[in-house]
Amino acid sequence: MKRIFCIFLVAAILGSALFALASCDNSSTTSTTPAAPPADSSPADAAPAAAETLICGVTEYEPMNFRDSSGNWTGFDTEFALIVGEKLGMEVQFQMIEWANKFVELNSGAIDAIWNGLTATANEPDGTPRITLCDMSYSYMLNTQSVVIRANRAAEFTSTDDLLGKSLAVESGSAGEAKAADLVGDDGSTIGAAAQINTFLEVMTGAADGAIIDLILAQQLVGTGDYADLAIADIDLGNEVFAIGFRTGDPLRDRVNEVMRELYEDGTLLRIAEKYGLEQRLVLDMTFGQ
Repeated sequence: MKRIFCIFLVAAILGSALFALASCDNSSTTSTTPAAPPADSSPADAAPAAAETLICGVTEYEPMNFRDSSGNWTGFDTEFALIVGEKLGMEVQFQMIEWANKFVELNSGAIDAIWNGLTATANEPDGTPRITLCDMSYSYMLNTQSVVIRANRAAEFTSTDDLLGKSLAVESGSAGEAKAADLVGDDGSTIGAAAQINTFLEVMTGAADGAIIDLILAQQLVGTGDYADLAIADIDLGNEVFAIGFRTGDPLRDRVNEVMRELYEDGTLLRIAEKYGLEQRLVLDMTFGQ
């Protein structure tokens, strides 16, 4: 009787052990908690990609790029760049630069474009043609250099011969700097300034006989406000054109050219030019720089 009881006891223990093992094996392949659904990776919920940035190198140059009373950038080239950026889906930023260093800033990647009334047909002061230093956009505006003098000396300056031996203030690295060196000759001199508008002070104080600056800027400021005693000499220095400078080989140049063509043809550029009194100078040349 005792032997039979022992057999039953052993069988009961073995049965319990087998049941426990079966339960453990079952729990390793089946979970009572449903697996978390995979994260939704649909494009609608993904973080938007950051917009490309277009950094434009500029100086204070009214009416092309200048700050309004609130400190915001405005002007023809400013509005031009902003609308091109919008069309291209790019965030436009304006970076103040030293004009003499414009190509260094461009080629280093500090800026993406020189978009500041760049006289594309001019040479640098060392004689290097600007068009060889970067890829130029279509030209879009006519310009000429002008001679700014004190109004009470206007009778002294009626031709380029009157500039020989004189002192002329110029923006360092500008189209005017290269031209001024030829105009004053070996007996004359040039005075460099960080920006075109700074040359006015040299003339007003008598440090320079005159200043060579873009006619577009001169017509905007000379004879008004602080510059009421200045005048533009009746001296023809020839025509030039403005374009936008890009790094050599940068495909951005062609993208901007395409938008520029559209904005010219649909009248947008004309409307901006009229806002700043530049409508007579707006001329798109789609052969330039190509």
